[in-house]
Amino acid sequence: MSLEKILKDWKLKLYKPVYWLEGDEEYFIDKAVHYAEQFILEPSEAEFNLSVFYGKDAAWADVVNACMRYPMFSERQVVILKEAQHMRDIGKLEAYIEKPLASTVFIVAYKEKKVDGRSRLAKILKEKGELLTTKKLYENQLPDWTSDLIGAKGYTISRKALLLLVDHIGNDLSRIENEVNKTTINLGARRNITEEDIELYVGISKDYNPFELQSALSKKDMEKAMRIVNYFAANPKAGPIQLLLPTLYGLFSKSYMIFGQNSQDEKAVAANIGVSPYFVRDYMLAAKNYGYEGICNALLLLHHYNLRSLGVDDAGTSDASLLKEFLAKAMN
Repeated sequence: MSLEKILKDWKLKLYKPVYWLEGDEEYFIDKAVHYAEQFILEPSEAEFNLSVFYGKDAAWADVVNACMRYPMFSERQVVILKEAQHMRDIGKLEAYIEKPLASTVFIVAYKEKKVDGRSRLAKILKEKGELLTTKKLYENQLPDWTSDLIGAKGYTISRKALLLLVDHIGNDLSRIENEVNKTTINLGARRNITEEDIELYVGISKDYNPFELQSALSKKDMEKAMRIVNYFAANPKAGPIQLLLPTLYGLFSKSYMIFGQNSQDEKAVAANIGVSPYFVRDYMLAAKNYGYEGICNALLLLHHYNLRSLGVDDAGTSDASLLKEFLAKAMN
């Protein structure tokens, strides 16, 4: 079951006796737990019927005893076990999960781990409750996910602003949402987020950032690329070489994959090479401007300059100088 389906059911007051929330993406687990803690019960009901435990400190018997109580002045009670992955003897909850109390909504937040799908517990969860398994979003899923998040809040965002935000933050969904919330609060009556808004409220330069460097490289715009590197030299935190080199490797490695495509349709190419349609234009343009040999040369140069940035066969050349050397050799 998806998070969206769980929350939809809860809003309709449709509850299963047990919800097991597991996996690598804490954002989705935290969303479900927050809703359960704040909204399943009315405030007057929660005073007597909401119990919250933490796995590191809770004993399994105390959790089961709480689940076995009957609600007071309410149709149901809610028992939440947070950080369940740290609980000793968590397997002993299995007996309760097999025979849960219908008036209890028991929610287990089991982060960073997963129940073995072949285990008896997994089978019981499928029969008696709901199992939500989360995983980190892939890079190519982030722009669409972020755009949907913004749309659900009643806003739109320009393509460049979206790419700036995603490229700067990466796969941290909670931080993306926090930055979106911070930005929209400052928009007033306006409903569209621009790159100027991202620059002002998130703190990313709209002109000097890794995404713009990637764009300049794909266009073979040496002048613009050098301006960006000079900005990074003056503002090291804006573009450390340890961040830039993987970004540039992503550009050229994805561009290399373009040569195996028969289609020139952006959506088809994006699907075939596993990237977001938002980014595929740069990859296709780089493939066109550099050609097969140029892309291969850039990849070899990136490996060389990555080693030098780590001090291999290099006496301490500055990061900016290494980047400028790379740009000159890759573009020529």
